Amino acid sequence: MPGTGTLINAAAIILGGLGGALFGRLLNERVQGTLGTACGVATMFIGIAGAMEGMLSLQNGGLASGQGLLVVLSLTLGGLIGELIDIEGFFERFGEWLKRKTGNARDAGFVNAFVTASLTVSIGAMAIVGSIRDGLLGDPSVLITKAILDFIIVMVMTCSMGKGCAFSAIPVAALEGGMTALSRLIQPVMTEAALSNLSMVGSILIFCVGLNLVFGKKVRVGNLLPALVIAAAAAFLPW
Repeated sequence: MPGTGTLINAAAIILGGLGGALFGRLLNERVQGTLGTACGVATMFIGIAGAMEGMLSLQNGGLASGQGLLVVLSLTLGGLIGELIDIEGFFERFGEWLKRKTGNARDAGFVNAFVTASLTVSIGAMAIVGSIRDGLLGDPSVLITKAILDFIIVMVMTCSMGKGCAFSAIPVAALEGGMTALSRLIQPVMTEAALSNLSMVGSILIFCVGLNLVFGKKVRVGNLLPALVIAAAAAFLPW
């Protein structure tokens, strides 16, 4: 049934958050800090691997780099659009609303945990490809694989950042559910080239999330999200 993958993915995130919240209580602040740093470093390398896969290629027996112009244009134009409409501000306001409505008003780290986890598990080609396959073919296998990964990521993040991470299930359910419902409209524009561009730029944004986890909030990743749309659209331009 279309939508099954979204439900499984959202449920996995909630379970990961619950497991992390219960397990995190057994850890002291020093261990939680180390887990947070480890999660950030792992996220950075996941982002680097994805970005290099799109930017590097084998030519004449050696490595050659490319797509630099696409990366610069996507991030600068996307960042400009994102700052003008303040996407990160929307995430933060929604997080503040959730914090109050869920009785977590005294949790100072709730909003940061929610925003960081939401960006980590929402960005990437797996969500788009999986949602389209689920909608068109009734095949949730890609989203189930993503659910397993998200379960682990959110559980570890919750241990170090708090239970706000579990509420990242809400934007994930909205994003994947919406794409599943609109899969027939989305499919024609999600060509191999568009997905490749989206995956590459998405991986760079994932690296930025990891950067924030390790060094504190340095990059407003939410305001860079329009870069994903620009990267996908660039696949249809005559370069």
